[in-house]
Amino acid sequence: MKVIEEKIKFAVVGCGRIAQKHFEAIQAHSDSAQLVAVCDNRAARLKEIQDQMGGVPAFDNLHELLEKSDAQVVVLATPSGLHPEQTILCADAGRHVMTEKPMATRWRDGLRMVEACDRAGTRLFVVKQNRRNATLQLLKQAIQQKRFGRIYMVNINVFWSRPQEYYNADSWRGTWEFDGGALMNQASHYVDLLDWLVGPIESVQAYTGTLARDIQVEDTAVMNIKWRSGALGSMNVTMLTYPKNFEGSITILGEKGTVRVGGVAVNEIQHWEFSEKLPEDDAIDSANYETTSVYGFGHPLYYDNVIKTLRGEAVAETDGREGLRSLEVLIAAYLSARDGKRVSLPLEF
Repeated sequence: MKVIEEKIKFAVVGCGRIAQKHFEAIQAHSDSAQLVAVCDNRAARLKEIQDQMGGVPAFDNLHELLEKSDAQVVVLATPSGLHPEQTILCADAGRHVMTEKPMATRWRDGLRMVEACDRAGTRLFVVKQNRRNATLQLLKQAIQQKRFGRIYMVNINVFWSRPQEYYNADSWRGTWEFDGGALMNQASHYVDLLDWLVGPIESVQAYTGTLARDIQVEDTAVMNIKWRSGALGSMNVTMLTYPKNFEGSITILGEKGTVRVGGVAVNEIQHWEFSEKLPEDDAIDSANYETTSVYGFGHPLYYDNVIKTLRGEAVAETDGREGLRSLEVLIAAYLSARDGKRVSLPLEF
């Protein structure tokens, strides 16, 4: 795969809420990256973003962008159900792809995305920016150092609020085809932590419910998890928390350690206790950060890895295959809730 030596040219497709994080990240890497195009199917929004970004070329459809833009990386900040076809289109045009979470809403579509980029010889990156947050980096390091000893139990809570107005704002929100529910959309990054932090999952059993919102998908879900290591755990997700986002947390209980990372978006290390104290434990307080956003501050760090990967200086931390790992857990949870049974991994189709 050809190494890019000059400034890497990015195009952002979909100029909604999350796109701002991508604009900020590209600007933060202005010495090695530049925004060369934006795309959205809403004329007013597209004009607003074009003005905001200094008159960058703007397109109202992806086909035209690929035809007229020299972007090397196309960032998909579009509804999740559109990612597969858009990824394949970009790959066939010889462009690298960076897609927001989840990479797809169907397992087979995720596989198609990986296969298309493999076939075209292009890169597929799946955004998992929460991995780069300082709190989770410390937790990952502690697990890699085996400070917990054997991990016994893991609990994740995502207690957020999404009013009906949020779903009404766009017709694709709250739909099976384009969005997915509380697990697939809002809690996707937390599902990623189940595998990234704790390891391969043996099986899941889930319940989902649409308790208060007028949408096709779930606004609330619970999931029990068994890891191949023998550890047991649970995940509790709801978008019905009153009156606002309350908690995004992970608690790990092990043979030699107990840790809870909480706050509104795993931004506070609230308990950190191990049988053996290490010098890095003094960094706990400095890792905490204030935020009212559930997105965290990991996008610039994520871009750093993407840029270095395309320059041949690093290995992609979350490529398409890595993105499939959390998608597989999500699909297993939905299958379990639908069929009322435990679902084992890996999935077989």
